[in-house]
Amino acid sequence: MAKSPEEEHPVKAFGWAAKDPSGTLSPFNFSRRENGDDDVTIKIQYCGVCHSDLHAIKNEWGFSYFPVLPGHEIVGVVTKAGSNVQKFKVGDRVGVGVIVNSCKSCETCKQDLENYCPKMVFTYNSMNYDGTKTYGGYSDMVVVDYRYVLRFPDNLPPDSGAPLLCAGITVYSPMKYYGMTEPGKHLGVAGLGGLGHVAVKLGKAFGLKVTVISSSPKKETEAIGKLGADAFLVSSDPEKVKAALGTMDFIIDTIAAVHPLAPLLGLLKLNGKLITIGLPDKPLELPIFPLVLGRKLVGGSDIGGIKETQEMLDFCAKHNITSEIELIRMDYINTAMERLAKSDVRYRFVIDVANSLTK
Repeated sequence: MAKSPEEEHPVKAFGWAAKDPSGTLSPFNFSRRENGDDDVTIKIQYCGVCHSDLHAIKNEWGFSYFPVLPGHEIVGVVTKAGSNVQKFKVGDRVGVGVIVNSCKSCETCKQDLENYCPKMVFTYNSMNYDGTKTYGGYSDMVVVDYRYVLRFPDNLPPDSGAPLLCAGITVYSPMKYYGMTEPGKHLGVAGLGGLGHVAVKLGKAFGLKVTVISSSPKKETEAIGKLGADAFLVSSDPEKVKAALGTMDFIIDTIAAVHPLAPLLGLLKLNGKLITIGLPDKPLELPIFPLVLGRKLVGGSDIGGIKETQEMLDFCAKHNITSEIELIRMDYINTAMERLAKSDVRYRFVIDVANSLTK
């Protein structure tokens, strides 16, 4: 008979988890493994709330198995390090992102692309190699193989820096891979949420001209005045959309809801690239004629490997890039999820775990 989450491992832990697809989170006692020779034990201080967490707790992607304890934007302090760990020591500030294990031997792992490993293990709602389930950062502590732990720069705030561990690398990786780093090029950012607002900041740091594409006119002042975008395009304004046709070199599509791609393709220049990183729960319709007639490309990207994630954190620290956040207590999380479903957050919830998670 399988052991309960509380008895599976020797180290007692506590967090908030969803027990069923209603998605309601509540206090949850469970356990973590002992710190092994290759492990780092981390006391969690902050954890970002990603839109993926909302999908997972409601089983909107169809592969959640409950209980689900979310959270993969984790910042904390090392409390224990195994005998094989040279990279981290007790007291170091560290981060944990979307993945906590991979096979370490396949072609993608050898290229530092662990995020594409066929045997990748997610930080939560996944099965680790020892046959036990992973639980995320909405909790007091976590034990992680040191190879999947990030050094968190000293000058990067731990609360507003936490979302970079998912939102930041999800934007940074495609920008690097698809060549969106050439100063003077024109980048469109579709959707101004948790991913989109970081894309604006990264785009400006790379020296790009950045236009935000949004269905919400009320976001214009903040997009330009606070985030530094050069222009704002209301996607429901036919005249302005027409004037912007064929003007953009790249578009990063961060929209997590089902939406038409044809209008975005129309904004691209010849040889333009539309890169989708939002994760709608239903397929999108892709018209072929705009691709063929404009030699355009539609691509995708999924977070980044550990090496690239560290590179991204260091880049953000150098350029003072953080996420715009609303810091919340753990007991506010269900209200936060309701607001997140309505896109009622500017632009990322972050849980103050250390100061609000109580049994």
